[in-house]
Amino acid sequence: MDTPIKLKRLHPEAIVPAFKTAGAACADLYTVDQCYLKPDEHRAFSLGWAMEIPVGYEVVIRPRSGLALKRGITVLNSPGTIDSDYRGEVSVILVNHSFESRWI
Repeated sequence: MDTPIKLKRLHPEAIVPAFKTAGAACADLYTVDQCYLKPDEHRAFSLGWAMEIPVGYEVVIRPRSGLALKRGITVLNSPGTIDSDYRGEVSVILVNHSFESRWI
């Protein structure tokens, strides 16, 4: 995408999403919330930033297959969609499908 997305950091510890390798299809996301997610529990995790998506585009949040396979954690409303007119803090709804509490 040649159209830039403007990001505004809302939390001092927020990590701006970045593509980790040249072949990465998606950027990794990090939460500013840290807690245990109990088995079968779901909750929204704040990312600590807001963004301005150009009109005509959307941002899609998808789960990582490794996180789902190894830890049982996935995005509950997968794929999560962020519309171009949304200007609030971005969050991700995670669910723990494992039998153990998981540190997020």
